[in-house]
Amino acid sequence: MLLRVFTEPQQGATYDDIVAVAQVTEEEGFDAFFRSDHYQAFSGDGRPGPTDAWTTLAGLARETSRIRLGTLVSPVTFRPPGPLAIIVAQVDAMSGGRVELGMGTGWHDGEHAALGLAFPPMGERFAMLEEQLEVVTGLWEAGEPFTHRGAHYQVVDSPGLPKPVQRPRPPLILGGAGARRTPRLAARFADEFNVPFHRLEDTSAQYERVRRACEAAGRDPGTMVLSAALTVCCGATEDELERRAEAIGRTAEAVRQWDAGGLPGEVVERLQAYGRAGAQRIYLQTLDLHDLDHLRLIAAEVMPHV
Repeated sequence: MLLRVFTEPQQGATYDDIVAVAQVTEEEGFDAFFRSDHYQAFSGDGRPGPTDAWTTLAGLARETSRIRLGTLVSPVTFRPPGPLAIIVAQVDAMSGGRVELGMGTGWHDGEHAALGLAFPPMGERFAMLEEQLEVVTGLWEAGEPFTHRGAHYQVVDSPGLPKPVQRPRPPLILGGAGARRTPRLAARFADEFNVPFHRLEDTSAQYERVRRACEAAGRDPGTMVLSAALTVCCGATEDELERRAEAIGRTAEAVRQWDAGGLPGEVVERLQAYGRAGAQRIYLQTLDLHDLDHLRLIAAEVMPHV
């Protein structure tokens, strides 16, 4: 099982804060640094303010050398698919081919209102997601001018440049808990399916839906990487655990019950359980971006056992 660090910088972090976390992520042997793609905090005041996900990742592409970099997930409401394809291909080149793109429908109406972004109903956003996947993959993979005439996006004779370094394209990540449309779309486009912040039994059930969707599409289910995202809160002692839980607005009891929380052995047990359910990668949502010793503890006491 690979462990990836997943951050929520919109809650309040500077670019320098993010660089520090990414560099410790690399130094300590984690597989990847991922971040959310949000422009507004959902608790607290979010100061000093949000950072743009892909601008940040472009910087990290030059300030790291090994770890994978990506988003969980970029909403279709933030960027049209043509510019998105160019942005991600450029960051892929800047990183030497280390980028992965998570895509989703977006979910927070207040965030969109605060930035003057349209927020169509869920059904329409899902249709936009399907078209964006068609356009982005088409632009990256086309060997000749690319045209797409859809309900939401019209692309006419695009040269489909620049191409990503990774060929035929960077890995695409889809996820969620939708029972029908999401697994179907993943079977068609995704290299990885992620179930974020769900209980073990629900995660396992969703993995099975994705496997069945792959079979229905004539795809080998073994070609789909399965992953999960869990909030992590680990302490070497009970006092340290309580301090870290309080820093993210929770209690030691709560992180033990709902998250990958507890002393190192307890965190190992929780991650191993998800591994037995099929998870090949775990995104450890790290909420306190100033506590770099938290990552060092997980690298030393948890990672070797999973």
